Amino acid sequence: MKVTVIKNKKESNERCITRFNKLVQASRKLFALRSKRFHTKKLRKWQVRDGAILREMHRAKREKTRFY
Repeated sequence: MKVTVIKNKKESNERCITRFNKLVQASRKLFALRSKRFHTKKLRKWQVRDGAILREMHRAKREKTRFY
Protein backbone atom coordinates (compact mmCIF):
# COMPACT_ATOMS: atom_id res chain seq x y z
CA MET A 1 0.00 0.00 0.00
CA LYS A 2 1.39 3.37 -1.04
CA VAL A 3 1.15 6.35 1.25
CA THR A 4 0.44 9.51 -0.72
CA VAL A 5 -0.52 13.00 0.35
CA ILE A 6 -1.72 15.76 -1.98
CA LYS A 7 -1.17 19.29 -0.74
CA ASN A 8 -4.27 21.46 -0.57
CA LYS A 9 -4.24 25.03 -1.92
CA LYS A 10 -4.25 26.83 1.42
CA GLU A 11 -2.20 24.24 3.30
CA SER A 12 1.33 24.95 4.51
CA ASN A 13 4.25 22.65 3.80
CA GLU A 14 4.65 21.80 7.49
CA ARG A 15 1.00 20.76 7.76
CA CYS A 16 1.32 18.57 4.67
CA ILE A 17 4.42 16.88 6.09
CA THR A 18 2.63 16.35 9.41
CA ARG A 19 -0.31 14.73 7.62
CA PHE A 20 2.08 12.48 5.72
CA ASN A 21 3.86 11.42 8.91
CA LYS A 22 0.56 10.55 10.55
CA LEU A 23 -0.47 8.41 7.59
CA VAL A 24 2.88 6.60 7.62
CA GLN A 25 2.53 5.88 11.34
CA ALA A 26 -1.04 4.66 10.85
CA SER A 27 -0.04 2.32 8.02
CA ARG A 28 2.53 0.58 10.33
CA LYS A 29 5.03 0.30 7.45
CA LEU A 30 7.97 1.55 9.52
CA PHE A 31 7.17 -0.94 12.27
CA ALA A 32 7.28 -3.80 9.76
CA LEU A 33 10.54 -2.58 8.24
CA ARG A 34 12.24 -2.17 11.60
CA SER A 35 11.20 -5.64 12.70
CA LYS A 36 12.72 -7.12 9.52
CA ARG A 37 15.93 -5.11 9.83
CA PHE A 38 17.88 -7.81 11.66
CA HIS A 39 17.58 -11.56 11.34
CA THR A 40 16.39 -13.30 14.48
CA LYS A 41 16.52 -17.01 15.11
CA LYS A 42 13.34 -18.90 15.78
CA LEU A 43 12.80 -19.89 19.39
CA ARG A 44 13.23 -23.52 20.33
CA LYS A 45 10.28 -25.46 21.65
CA TRP A 46 11.50 -25.37 25.24
CA GLN A 47 12.03 -21.59 25.05
CA VAL A 48 8.47 -21.04 23.87
CA ARG A 49 7.18 -23.34 26.59
CA ASP A 50 9.22 -21.60 29.32
CA GLY A 51 8.00 -18.21 28.14
CA ALA A 52 4.40 -19.36 28.27
CA ILE A 53 4.88 -20.71 31.81
CA LEU A 54 6.43 -17.45 32.98
CA ARG A 55 3.65 -15.38 31.39
CA GLU A 56 1.04 -17.53 33.09
CA MET A 57 2.78 -17.14 36.46
CA HIS A 58 2.95 -13.36 36.09
CA ARG A 59 -0.70 -13.16 35.05
CA ALA A 60 -1.76 -15.25 38.05
CA LYS A 61 0.33 -13.07 40.39
CA ARG A 62 -1.18 -9.90 38.90
CA GLU A 63 -4.73 -11.25 39.22
CA LYS A 64 -4.08 -12.30 42.81
CA THR A 65 -2.87 -8.84 43.85
CA ARG A 66 -5.42 -7.00 41.75
CA PHE A 67 -8.12 -6.68 44.40
CA TYR A 68 -5.92 -5.85 47.40
